[in-house]
Amino acid sequence: MLITMPLTGLHFLVTLQCNRECDHCFVWGGPWQKGAMTLEAIRTYLGQARDAGGIAEIWFEGGEPFLYYPVLVDGAKAAASLRFRVGVVSNAYWATTQEDAVAWLKPLAGTVASLLVSCDPMHWSDEAARRAEIATTAANALGIGLGVMAIPDAKTGPIPGVMHRGRAAVKLSGRAEGAPWETFTKCPYENLRDPARLHLDPAGNLHVCQGIVIGNLHATPLAEILAAWNPEAHPVLGPLLANGPAELARRLNPPSRDRFADACHLCYETRLGLRARFPDILGPDAMYGAG
Repeated sequence: MLITMPLTGLHFLVTLQCNRECDHCFVWGGPWQKGAMTLEAIRTYLGQARDAGGIAEIWFEGGEPFLYYPVLVDGAKAAASLRFRVGVVSNAYWATTQEDAVAWLKPLAGTVASLLVSCDPMHWSDEAARRAEIATTAANALGIGLGVMAIPDAKTGPIPGVMHRGRAAVKLSGRAEGAPWETFTKCPYENLRDPARLHLDPAGNLHVCQGIVIGNLHATPLAEILAAWNPEAHPVLGPLLANGPAELARRLNPPSRDRFADACHLCYETRLGLRARFPDILGPDAMYGAG
């Protein structure tokens, strides 16, 4: 089967549940979120990723994947057994002491190649740096590569690095001066035409950008979704590719105000207004802050 999308990475959103409820989270992660991938589902998705060909990396993230620790460990081992390079994203809430961090990470040693830790005041205030330092020392001792994601501190005004989608569109967009909606003529963050990685949520929905679904792996095998890839014909991606969020708004849902924080803000709010029209594409509810 001919694959037309240059996909090399598949990111499993093991759960949208999280022990934190960060203002800048674009998947609305929080304690109130429900649902998680089962091991059976993970094995099914991994098999489809293998059959599709070309995929080299599997990432486990959320939400907070360590909340479903046994599933994370066995899922990572299953991915590694299929010769995928495995990565995990976490806020390192478990890195309370050095001994504890080693205990949490030891079952993943030799399986997980990369651990990416969130470390900034948006997550844990000053506690973030301490936990990241503990996690780094533990990971180094176990031979697990570790990277750190950090958003610069900004007590007031716009926050550099924040994409105003999901909860950030509601909580943080008012801090940005913004620009006229007509100026947002491209997506600055996602390669919507030739994505190298996609996200897979707990229900099997495949996202080219979180909240824009291009298929469901329970209904259609991944290889078939990729082989049929035609983003210009997609009712949401087509306008975005033509002239960015401004074109999506112009064609389908003209905004009621002039200025938006950034391209993500305009795109997200436009999609919110289109969900009833495209329920199978703009979802799931949890990705838009609805239970």
